[in-house]
Amino acid sequence: MSATGTGSGHVVVIGAGIAGLAAAHRLVGRGLRVTVLEASGRVGGKLLPGEIAGARVDFGAESMLARRPEAVALAREVGLTDLLQPPATATASLWTRGALRPMPKGHVMGVPGTAAALSGVLSEEGLARIERDADLPRTEVGDDVAVGEYVAARLGREVVDRLVEPLLGGVYAGDAYRISMRSAVPQLFQAARTHDSLTEAVREIQAKAAANQQTGPVFMGIAGGVGSLPLAVAESVRERGGDIRLHSPAHGLRRAGDGWEVLVDDHIEEADAVVLAVPAGEAARLLSAHAPDAATELRAVEYASMALVTLAYRRADITLPEGSGFLVPPVDGHTIKASTFSSRKWGWIADENPDLLVLRTSVGRHGETEILQREDTDLVDVSRHDLREATGLDATPVETRVTRWDNGLPQYPVGHHARVARVREHVGALPGLAVCGAVYDGVGIPACIASAYAAVDQIQGDLRAVQELTADPVRSLHQGAGE
Repeated sequence: MSATGTGSGHVVVIGAGIAGLAAAHRLVGRGLRVTVLEASGRVGGKLLPGEIAGARVDFGAESMLARRPEAVALAREVGLTDLLQPPATATASLWTRGALRPMPKGHVMGVPGTAAALSGVLSEEGLARIERDADLPRTEVGDDVAVGEYVAARLGREVVDRLVEPLLGGVYAGDAYRISMRSAVPQLFQAARTHDSLTEAVREIQAKAAANQQTGPVFMGIAGGVGSLPLAVAESVRERGGDIRLHSPAHGLRRAGDGWEVLVDDHIEEADAVVLAVPAGEAARLLSAHAPDAATELRAVEYASMALVTLAYRRADITLPEGSGFLVPPVDGHTIKASTFSSRKWGWIADENPDLLVLRTSVGRHGETEILQREDTDLVDVSRHDLREATGLDATPVETRVTRWDNGLPQYPVGHHARVARVREHVGALPGLAVCGAVYDGVGIPACIASAYAAVDQIQGDLRAVQELTADPVRSLHQGAGE
């Protein structure tokens, strides 16, 4: 039976990150036979649970946006309801201009509705520059514009360098002056299209959010780590008959009658349909024979590499500032770009490990290569140096771990939405083939899951979800950011 119906059709999903697993979960729920091929020896992609000094932690993404429904809903579906936990504290800081300063409120991804919202973070000159926004002529955004370029033109570079840059860098590890506003901050892009004043546009976004009564936590975690989500999804897929094969790279993809053949190490996997849930370069390789134009587009996608340094201390040895951690503007010249006080942020870590205090730092942004070429010990040393400068922390950790994410985050430059639309147009011309994952509609967990669901609908003949993602990227990928 064809995969465009329900029943015994066979779908091969290539890639067992959260997008591939979400696609498999939806497919088996619709009665289809599913085989997931994963080249590595584990599922989960950028979601990686582990332990340090006996404490369970995440060595990859540690939270998921709660004001988009997909991730929390999937966690509930696979039996994790009782483990869902919001952060224990929502307060954070900026390490800027020589001090830890409270993270401002009243902004949208760092863009304020009033100058007062950034008081204490910006200089007097920077605050005064924001006030000029109301008197400036309209700035056209066209089909897309870089976030940093547009915000700097309206409010001055200091807003971008001190707040927008570290916030966006925390999501994309990229450069705010290159990142697409349409793709990365879509609600702001839509508002900028219809307002002369940027601060007025931000105030309208905030008013709409208040009118919609957006309550509850902005982010959600899972006791034991967000890395437990893909494990639970994989278990659910297997329980319902899905086959997940590790150490099974897909070497090629070719059309065979009305279906597809996937070349694996020692055999050919026949499929009615295929979902590609892999990074851009791998998708390009697999698409090169049948969708060369899509492959060309995907080869042009750039990625940022980064590393996470996790450190465990004896709680009795250290004292930390209040809050869940801090962000670091690149303009201040420090090496780390953020630090999370994990034992403060997640109550389950503190409860399970009362004698330990776990924190982590992140290093590496798009275009930064020198820092990531250093040895693990050097990354630990530079993290400890910056932590000492920022917080006074001078104790010796009981254990450290460096986790490297080479080419971990796809970059969303100006025009990204148009590139994604072209890829989907080329792929959509091939029956029974769809793509999903972080490279398309957002790098967050809910966005990856949404793209997976759209891919499943597409191979079953329902194009509405993928058309919504491609034609209307103004769905909020960062709804609630800055609250």
